[in-house]
Amino acid sequence: MLKRILMLATLTLLVTMTAVASDREDDVNRTHKAAQVFQEIMNAPDQGIPTDLLESAKCIAIIPGDVKFAFIFGANYGRGLATCRTGHGWSAPMFVAIDGGSVGYQIGGSSTDLVMLFMNDHALHSLLSDKFKLGADASVAAGPVGRNAAAGTDLKLTAEILSYSRTKGVFAGVSLDGAVVQADKSGDRAMYGDDVDRHEILSGKVAVPASARGLLHEIGGYVHEARQ
Repeated sequence: MLKRILMLATLTLLVTMTAVASDREDDVNRTHKAAQVFQEIMNAPDQGIPTDLLESAKCIAIIPGDVKFAFIFGANYGRGLATCRTGHGWSAPMFVAIDGGSVGYQIGGSSTDLVMLFMNDHALHSLLSDKFKLGADASVAAGPVGRNAAAGTDLKLTAEILSYSRTKGVFAGVSLDGAVVQADKSGDRAMYGDDVDRHEILSGKVAVPASARGLLHEIGGYVHEARQ
């Protein structure tokens, strides 16, 4: 009997370790893909996110379209990450998920990359909650496009979250009303362990993992450019 219990305990431990390793690999892949998506968007001629908005943003969330993107019971679902500004740069990434049947992540079978800018403290607090609905718990608007575009004053003052999409190489502002954003707690646990919460991650108290340094370097480069 004792032998069977030990065998079951060992098997459970192995399954758990394998699942954690798989989740961590998924986190690393998401982080690398997010860096690639951001770089490609910002390097597109006459497109990209206005640098003055990047300079003003409290947090940035990136949902790569081809990482864990699928239809689930007729609704769209995507997983990505968010990073927030701290006193010493950008925070380690917190992993997030977004879903909503009306968002239109996929058009004609092609996946869509999503980028969201969180522009004020209320938007940041929404991000720190378990989940929130865009357009209801936090106002959202399609963001203006163009690296050097002058963002409208009214848009800056009223929109808590600015959202963008890229499908088949076309980058534009997009309305995400009705979509639900929530913390991907399993992703956070796989990357940082059980004792770290998302407040610590986004406040900069958690060390940036090596896999996220490329992404933060990309974001920091464009924010620095906006200050010049």
